[in-house]
Amino acid sequence: MPKFVHVFTGPEGVSVIEEREIEMTPFTDTEGAHGLSSVVQQTTGISFRMVKAGYFLDFHTAPRRQYSISLTGSVELGLPDGTLKQYGPGAVLLAEDLEGTGHSTRVIGDEDRFTLIIPLSD
Repeated sequence: MPKFVHVFTGPEGVSVIEEREIEMTPFTDTEGAHGLSSVVQQTTGISFRMVKAGYFLDFHTAPRRQYSISLTGSVELGLPDGTLKQYGPGAVLLAEDLEGTGHSTRVIGDEDRFTLIIPLSD
């Protein structure tokens, strides 16, 4: 199962990084496909982004509630308390720290980071 990472504004406006499992339940679709699925979430669209190896964005809040799914490259998320967490391809990040201290983002390693961005409807 891919790593699911939730970044959100915690107590006193400080961003928090929480790693957890994606909640999945059994499904059978109309054509017969079956397995496990998360709940369907409403989105406003999707976009793809590419940033170069070494890219760094200092502390910032998420511009909107959105998923950022790493397809290539690795990212390091930082918190103001010095916590650094690293995630590679396949990691699913839900960014919801819309206020407060925010987090930093750095592309680590030699590979550019290619991501799928999925803004969520309110």
